[in-house]
Amino acid sequence: MSGVQVSAPDLQRMLQGAAGPVPLLLDVREVWEREHCRIEAPQGPGLHIPMGQVPARLAELDPLHPVVVYCHHGVRSLQVVAFLRQQGLDSVYNLAGGIDAWSLAVDSAVPRY
Repeated sequence: MSGVQVSAPDLQRMLQGAAGPVPLLLDVREVWEREHCRIEAPQGPGLHIPMGQVPARLAELDPLHPVVVYCHHGVRSLQVVAFLRQQGLDSVYNLAGGIDAWSLAVDSAVPRY
């Protein structure tokens, strides 16, 4: 993990509980993207809040629990991470490369698009 970025293999280790508390996965993609594919963690699929709805749904996030945000390639999610950190959530990280990186490095069963 480097700063606010988490690699796909690092996230896989985090989801297995190998690096402290298991983070909540926050998918900020659009509904159609979520219907196409998503990251299935042992703890469940996480939370889906499309990027444009994040400010209105901020109360759904626990500021004391770590969160890893993801999108398709990691650009939108990085913007959401910056916003959430401005709101006082310190344990928020971006999945570098997004779900595409997850598919390439961790789970090839996740369809690429």
